[in-house]
Amino acid sequence: MTFGEKVIEFYEQLNPPDKLPKKVETLFPFKEDNVMEAVRIYNRKYFNDTNKRTFLIGINPGRLGSGTTGIPFTDPIRLKSELDIDNSFDSKQELSSNFIYQMINAYGGSDSFYSNNYFTSVSPLGFVMEGKNLNYYDIKELEEALEPYIVAEMKKQLEFGAKPIAYSLGMGKNIAYLKKLNAKHHFFESIEPLPHPRWVMQYRLKRIQEFIDLYVSKLSA
Repeated sequence: MTFGEKVIEFYEQLNPPDKLPKKVETLFPFKEDNVMEAVRIYNRKYFNDTNKRTFLIGINPGRLGSGTTGIPFTDPIRLKSELDIDNSFDSKQELSSNFIYQMINAYGGSDSFYSNNYFTSVSPLGFVMEGKNLNYYDIKELEEALEPYIVAEMKKQLEFGAKPIAYSLGMGKNIAYLKKLNAKHHFFESIEPLPHPRWVMQYRLKRIQEFIDLYVSKLSA
């Protein structure tokens, strides 16, 4: 199987976690036919080989990005404009997706980028509470309940073909949690931090080129 077919199989078989804290809901777009159609097109287009890739590990999907499209860090707008995949999703923008595709274009474009890199998240599914995005670490009870699920789903993804050095998208709680898990389960030789795209767009927008260059430099090394 190609890298892409393994990813498709992963999402076809993915189930949401159970026993979550009250009021926490799971974003589970993969039950929708139009989402799985986009997932299949994307993975067969960009991962049609058996090459190993650098894992870029975000926090968990948000409502407006992969929580809608099923494609990591890809909102409906970028799905069409950058990946040329037609879709019927509501054309809303996600800040992280905006940054990521500026970075991908600086790297050399989608074909070049995805031939070497693979986006995932600590949790492959996102969460909301009272209609707002929720990070896995925002509620300690949620983080603790999710750990067996997170470990099991990450191990499945490593079978796709992972290079030994991975990157955390997030330099605070996300990298701290990933390093703790990696020390216990030895997913990667090392996990290095990169600033989270949303943080750049919200708080360091005037320095965006600096952070794009940082990503490209690290991922091209």
